[in-house]
Amino acid sequence: MVTVAPQDTWAYALRLPHDPRAARVARMTVRSVLESHGRGEVLDAVQLLTSELVTNAYLHGGGPVSLCLTALVDGRLRVGVRDGHPHVPAPFGEPPWGRVPSAPVDAESGRGLCLVTEYADRWGGLPLVDGPPARGAGKLLWFEVGGKGSP
Repeated sequence: MVTVAPQDTWAYALRLPHDPRAARVARMTVRSVLESHGRGEVLDAVQLLTSELVTNAYLHGGGPVSLCLTALVDGRLRVGVRDGHPHVPAPFGEPPWGRVPSAPVDAESGRGLCLVTEYADRWGGLPLVDGPPARGAGKLLWFEVGGKGSP
């Protein structure tokens, strides 16, 4: 049996260690992949949002992180970040998706998830159930940018 994928679709996956440099590696990977596929129009937003999700996974996930970049048929780009912590934060959880609290003006962190709601066209998250019983399975957070009809 032969599987045929539409010409403009592709996917890349990367496993990142629990390391403070993981966000930098993720940004460099995103840049390389998007530039090689001629997707510079979404590069800044995807690098920013990927960096935020990978940083949160490092700070709160407690283990390795998986990054997946997928080009969808209609031109959208989906980025997924999987970590080992089961909590799905607002705005990624179940409807009504909650509200991300604003960070205090002088805070050095706390704005990443707000950026997702500002720059992504779509986003979501789900708890995962296939992990080791002792640790829990974790979660997958994703966002999409680009595609037909996007600004």
